[in-house]
Amino acid sequence: MKIQNPILTGFHPDPSICRAGEDYYIATSTFEWFPGVTIHHSKDLKNWKLVSRPLNRVSQLDMKGNPNSGGVWAPQLSYQDGKFWLIYSDIKVTEGHWKDSHNYLTVCDTIDGEWSEPIYMNSSGFDPSLFHNPNDGKKYFVNMVWDHRQGHHNFYGIVLQEYDHDQRKLVGDKKIIFKGTDIKLTEAPHLYYVDGYYYLLTAEGGTTFDHQATIARSKTIDGPYDVHPENPLISSFAHPRITLQKAGHGSFVHTHTDEWYFVHLTGRVLPKKSDALLDPRGYCPLGRETAIQRVEWKEQWPYIVDGNYPKDEIDGPNIEEQPFPAAPVKEDFDTEQLPLDFQTLRIPLGEDIASLKARPGYLRLSGRESLTSLFTQAFVARRWQHFQFTAETKVEFRPNSFQQSAGLVNYYNTENWTYLNITHQEEKGRILDIMVSDNTAFSQPIKGEEIVLPQTDAPVYLRVVVDYNDYHYEYSLDGTSWENVGPVFSSYKLSDDYIQGGGFFTGAFVGMACQDTSGERLHADFDYFSYDPE
Repeated sequence: MKIQNPILTGFHPDPSICRAGEDYYIATSTFEWFPGVTIHHSKDLKNWKLVSRPLNRVSQLDMKGNPNSGGVWAPQLSYQDGKFWLIYSDIKVTEGHWKDSHNYLTVCDTIDGEWSEPIYMNSSGFDPSLFHNPNDGKKYFVNMVWDHRQGHHNFYGIVLQEYDHDQRKLVGDKKIIFKGTDIKLTEAPHLYYVDGYYYLLTAEGGTTFDHQATIARSKTIDGPYDVHPENPLISSFAHPRITLQKAGHGSFVHTHTDEWYFVHLTGRVLPKKSDALLDPRGYCPLGRETAIQRVEWKEQWPYIVDGNYPKDEIDGPNIEEQPFPAAPVKEDFDTEQLPLDFQTLRIPLGEDIASLKARPGYLRLSGRESLTSLFTQAFVARRWQHFQFTAETKVEFRPNSFQQSAGLVNYYNTENWTYLNITHQEEKGRILDIMVSDNTAFSQPIKGEEIVLPQTDAPVYLRVVVDYNDYHYEYSLDGTSWENVGPVFSSYKLSDDYIQGGGFFTGAFVGMACQDTSGERLHADFDYFSYDPE
């Protein structure tokens, strides 16, 4: 069996893999998107199915007001004592001298059950992880420590402390066990115990094109840790021509067939038209994805098979392939819950904002704040997962003010998006318009040439066609005859690599939105949403 990379396409970064018997699970970061944490399931390491978003209550995760790319960073999933353990952060500050990061634990007997109320751990840094020590039966907590002091490197080192689950808190002394290599930016610690050694896996070099995974080992859990003689474990930095860039942050799994694999973050760049190979290295609108590599052991050190860089195709484990049914292209909103593919920003949307019950067979969105808001948006979206796809919806909306709009959005964060929307103008009545935020620069590219729509409640069909470097919008009044509307947009502007200021970590989304900044909370009804990869 061959496995093609990436195994989780589109915005699925910071993978943490664990095994429960003969089942495999990967948890990935969700940042400001709610519900928090994405968990996929596999029986063969090749075929994966989205099965859970465990942080689905405000009591577990309240991100109202969180900055762009704040929220859930680098969750860590483990299985021990007959239950699943999920460690996660809620990052409240991302800019300036501080990273205010609060770290929590939640547990559940089943991967898709109701996860417990959170247990607070600490706030000293991000990328927390829980290690179940097979030697002494104790549990240990590790995370990177953030240093805000002037003249100090922000990444102070990896701290270790015991966790007592009976007391529901960290206990005993804290100790810095690893300061990292000269690559610096040492984060994402995971501990493993294999054949007499404790192995400390970290990520270094930042999470863009300089990224790498670093591995060190020690005879004792609190160190000192010796770095792998041929470190890094994996990196793409020296290989600008390979498909899988940004390789780093990851985790190991030992299969039930006694084989070892490593899942890791990666990014695929758009095809280059005129840019040089090295600068800029590229743009990844699909965000940071998850890939998998085969691992071999030599002299009690792990190595990526065939070299310390990511491969597009690898040999799978000695397990019979077990595929899942293909996901449906079209969602008709015929249930009372949104499919797991869809998320909202920062908070859950109650029945008063997003309802599948108010008009059965439709998603009703009642207008709230603008797409620039860090608080309450009536916006439901899903990831871009392919370089080529068409996304489409059918919306009924009768605005009476220019402050009301509803339609189709392609979105990176509150500062970067394009929006094909039905709105109202004093002279023309109901119209189709486009709004754009490009690193906060606002524009209306068809201003003066807006499309006048029937002045009724008649539905309007909207869609976006994405083709690698470019995407454009289309509309129809009957669902069969389509016309282009507006300019061709550049996909790279919806990527981590374009966003002003750096330090952004998500990916492009496409979805349905309704705004009403008048406060009347006018609703729009969406009949369906389709996402069709080409």
